[in-house]
Amino acid sequence: MAMAMTVGVAGSASAGGALSASPTSDRARASDHARLRAVLQRLTTVDGAPGALAEVRTRRGSTVLTSGVADVRSRTPMRGDSRFRLGSMTKPFVATVLLQLVGERRVRLDAPVERYLPGVVRGHGNDGRAITVRQLLQHTSGVPDFLQYLRPQEIVADPLARRDTRELLDIALAHPPTFAPGTGWRYSNTGYLLLGMIIEKVTGRSYGDEIRRRVIRPLHLHDTFAPGDASGIPGPHPRGYARPGPDAPLVDVTAVSPTIGGAAGELISSASDVNRFMAALLRGALLRPAQQREMMRTRPTGGSDGRAYGLGLESSPLPCGGLYWGHTGDFLGYETATGIAGGRQVTVMANLGPGASDAQSDDIETAVETALCEGRHTSNR
Repeated sequence: MAMAMTVGVAGSASAGGALSASPTSDRARASDHARLRAVLQRLTTVDGAPGALAEVRTRRGSTVLTSGVADVRSRTPMRGDSRFRLGSMTKPFVATVLLQLVGERRVRLDAPVERYLPGVVRGHGNDGRAITVRQLLQHTSGVPDFLQYLRPQEIVADPLARRDTRELLDIALAHPPTFAPGTGWRYSNTGYLLLGMIIEKVTGRSYGDEIRRRVIRPLHLHDTFAPGDASGIPGPHPRGYARPGPDAPLVDVTAVSPTIGGAAGELISSASDVNRFMAALLRGALLRPAQQREMMRTRPTGGSDGRAYGLGLESSPLPCGGLYWGHTGDFLGYETATGIAGGRQVTVMANLGPGASDAQSDDIETAVETALCEGRHTSNR
């Protein structure tokens, strides 16, 4: 959803087939790690995050880099196998399940939301009869984002407060649409709450159960959970922190009600699982070809950075040329990003938010770009 450290490195070979390495590619890998380590160290010093990690995968294997601490009191180092809250990186999972239902002809992309959720989207000019499923997936529905009307300080002040999906919808639908459906683009977490409700209406099971059945179990994602009402993070994890004000001390928000995110941002996972999921998604292992094409048919988001949004996936230009696919995420205590281009991919996490500096978000993006680009810089010299 859209709040002086030692650098450690842990490496492991992947289960996939290894490619033979030339001396040039070995030097490229060493350079990659040095540059990425420097970005992670900047995240945990200049930028102010307690800790950070990145898992980089190539066709040759995977490497986990960590910086800083998982706990500011005990000074426990960040672990490479940490689990954390994904925030809006939940959205590609939800979009995948929804598009599987499209492939099964149980949902139509261009059908009105009203068909699946009669009478739900109403009020102040919001009308589910005029909004399509596709528009929810692509953030072109104009449905107001409920997080625009909940102050981060309010959420941090009571992180364990349970918030029903209908309550969050009521907050959003008490305001007029951002624009007429299909005429603009603006990120809306509300749209993905509605998509979770559509999944439940069509299947008779919660969106979390469907993600477990259709994605988590087939891909053996042992670190990935839809927590429901559970406020903790199972297994190894860093503490999550927020900063309520510019000069305020860090607040531990590790224990939080995930209902503030729901289908828009509540999943828990690890860098390794996210990378495995993204690799499967991009190689076509989770969707039929027609739905894969729909997911990757993008529209500009309106900024000057060249970003474009598909159906639950974003494409962004790389400084070394070409595009990468991925998503970012923010949740109480954590900021995340994932990206994949060609044979390289990376997932990055810092355990601070909200209240992180703009520099933290910029450097998380830089970490993704560095991991995806560095080898290409070296090989193209």
